[in-house]
Amino acid sequence: MAQFGSLSDRLTETFRNLRSKGRLTPSDVDGTVREIRRALLDADVALEVVKAFTASVRERALSDEVNKALNPAQQVVQIVNEELVGILGGQQRRLEFAKRPPTVIMLAGLQGAGKTTLAGKLGKWLKKDGHTPMLVAADLQRPNAVQQLQVVGEQAGVHVFAPEPGNGVGDPVKVAKNAIKAAVDQQYDTVIVDTAGRLGVDAELMKQAANIRKAVDPDEVLFVIDAMIGQDAVNTARAFQEGVDFTGVVLSKLDGDARGGAALSVASVTGRPIMFASTGEGLDDFEPFHPDRMASRILDLGDILSLIEQAQQAFDEDEARKVAEKIATDSFTLDDFLAQMQQLRKAGSIKGMLGMLPGAKGMREALDNFDEGEIVRTEAIIQSMTKQERQLPKLLNGSRRLRIAKGSGTTVTEVNALVNRFEQAAKMMKTVARGGVPQMPGMGPIPGMHGGKKKQQQGGAKKKKVGNPAKRAALASGAAAQPQQQAPSGSGFGFGGAAKGGKAPSEEELASLQKFLGR
Repeated sequence: MAQFGSLSDRLTETFRNLRSKGRLTPSDVDGTVREIRRALLDADVALEVVKAFTASVRERALSDEVNKALNPAQQVVQIVNEELVGILGGQQRRLEFAKRPPTVIMLAGLQGAGKTTLAGKLGKWLKKDGHTPMLVAADLQRPNAVQQLQVVGEQAGVHVFAPEPGNGVGDPVKVAKNAIKAAVDQQYDTVIVDTAGRLGVDAELMKQAANIRKAVDPDEVLFVIDAMIGQDAVNTARAFQEGVDFTGVVLSKLDGDARGGAALSVASVTGRPIMFASTGEGLDDFEPFHPDRMASRILDLGDILSLIEQAQQAFDEDEARKVAEKIATDSFTLDDFLAQMQQLRKAGSIKGMLGMLPGAKGMREALDNFDEGEIVRTEAIIQSMTKQERQLPKLLNGSRRLRIAKGSGTTVTEVNALVNRFEQAAKMMKTVARGGVPQMPGMGPIPGMHGGKKKQQQGGAKKKKVGNPAKRAALASGAAAQPQQQAPSGSGFGFGGAAKGGKAPSEEELASLQKFLGR
């Protein structure tokens, strides 16, 4: 996540320096806390939050729980992780729905924070969860705000209540009141009220927001804040808390390149939980906020749970089972390959999902250079093929590949590369499906793994040299005795016959051999 890139890098580097120390001294702890303080301040975290955070980390890092730990460095990382979870709000808080519908959710915040777009995202998210939301255009001041909400609502597939044209015309309090009546009559179970904002906090803004709140008595008041505004986030949040008294926070533009201090300050300063995060421009770039998972991302510990949830939403289990059967029976085609890629795109940004893996910061350069447009080009190439060509890639001769390249707007080289990658991937998946170990291109089989066909050593094949001289001598003698049709009685080690004139080795010889073999 770009918002915490710099902070994550600084903290990861700080903890890397700790891992080389077997025991932490007070000076080590002070140095670590000093680096954490600098990293947080550089990330625009509020000073009061930084002071409280570092004081708590220092106190716990100097306690017996670290001094007696087998790995003090890991213990300090765990302490910082727990404290981060604390300032991010502790446990996740979900929306509280009214016992008697409709549930009223009011959005408040400054102009430009992204309230209107977020209303569409929240509406779509609730619709996926089985609710019937309705958006209310109560921002009648900003030019074209009503029209924007109508466009967003249409994209999200959510009904928009907009009786007034806006652009300074209409009473937002009356619109909000009428919206509740319309929701009851038309049986919408959730009402999302988009209110007006200002470029800055002023009395008129707070009065209008307070009047709307009083008129509709919302079950939730969500304060939408731009995560890129830095230190000013704290002052803005306090002003809205005093004027409107919101129940939860929504962070917008969390995919930006700012330093992310707002996210680490608002929950701690206001005492209100962060409930949702907007992570992109698309209507699907919206997710519930989990403090523990966000803390893990900041410390580069990964967010596997969110990754699994995204995959479960995007991938169809029945389809996945069919694909597995096709792989096992060697009938996996380019059509199946295309379907899998399309499902992967539904899961969200590939770069974002890779960033959820533990240690992803070490792949920062590779992630930054990752071109998601490559997937679009791959889809175009496959879709330019005939159905027969997708089923039998071996039909793709030179003229066919030239036609596909022209039809997909790519080059023959790109078509060749795709076909080669598909053949390699199909071969590897087939090997795995049969219980074998795939051989990566340019590499041998994975060390330490077993599977696949083992090559039988031929008589003239080169054998591995044994390091122990006694074992080597014993093996050599055993090899010399192998051509004999029948080993003499008592020659369990392959000795006897030619070496001893047909006599079995004596007890002293056996004891000497066992001593050399370390038995």
